[in-house]
Amino acid sequence: MAELSLFLALVLAMAAGHKLLDRERLAASAAALTGAPVALGSTISLAAAAYEAAVALALLFPATRIAGAVLAAVLWSVYGLALLRRLGTALDCGCNFAARARPVDRFAVTRAFALAALAAVVFLTPAAPLTISAPFAALGFLALYLALGEIMGITIFERRGTA
Repeated sequence: MAELSLFLALVLAMAAGHKLLDRERLAASAAALTGAPVALGSTISLAAAAYEAAVALALLFPATRIAGAVLAAVLWSVYGLALLRRLGTALDCGCNFAARARPVDRFAVTRAFALAALAAVVFLTPAAPLTISAPFAALGFLALYLALGEIMGITIFERRGTA
């Protein structure tokens, strides 16, 4: 499961980096998603970035892998519930690199819960040694994950006639 741990760490590290690079946009997204005042959006977004970065690091080391997987599952479950609460509401959830205000759909919710389930697989399975192929497999999973997100974004826009 080294490949899966690395994949989840990459997703979390990218999410944290995204929040740090596009702070203004993702602060507004965090406020909209949580229902918090816009003034708290920056604090929420930066706290989420710190949490994601810490969990990503925890997933990389055998001694902290289980704790990292549990914390990742909790994070994505809470995120999934926040998205579920906003289902159908138009907002920029920060899920993509481009600003896309659109209704929160089932795919976004399912993606969050699927990542939580993958984190559960990591903490429920014994640790595997890191092999030479693990980083390549993790990067392959990441490429597929990102491509699926983009494809679903295009497909959803075309179905709604907003492309």
